[in-house]
Amino acid sequence: MASAASRRSRGTHAIDERPTLPADTDELLHHRLRLGIVSALAGTSSLTFVELRALLATSDGNLSVHARKLETARYISCAKYFAERRPQSEYRIEAQGRRALERYLDHMQAVIEAARTELSRR
Repeated sequence: MASAASRRSRGTHAIDERPTLPADTDELLHHRLRLGIVSALAGTSSLTFVELRALLATSDGNLSVHARKLETARYISCAKYFAERRPQSEYRIEAQGRRALERYLDHMQAVIEAARTELSRR
């Protein structure tokens, strides 16, 4: 069995040596679906649950769980109402969510620029 040092020299990681996110990364937004929800809402005044589900190509349960996490963090809000006797959920991005998305995008841009700089040195 290879030692941790030999795995590192070959570029592989032991299970307990996985890279972690930098401390200033918003882990709530770092999830693909949550980032998708906030990004989609940033470009419009609101979207319904059905519109978000179709846009993100996900299941009802998956969207519900991740939207609830964003609601709890006050990144988005949800208004529930009836339209033609059918329940509707309408989501909007909140100011706190917009600021979090801007910080996250700035952070990711800095990571990308640092990686490009490092690649150009080699």
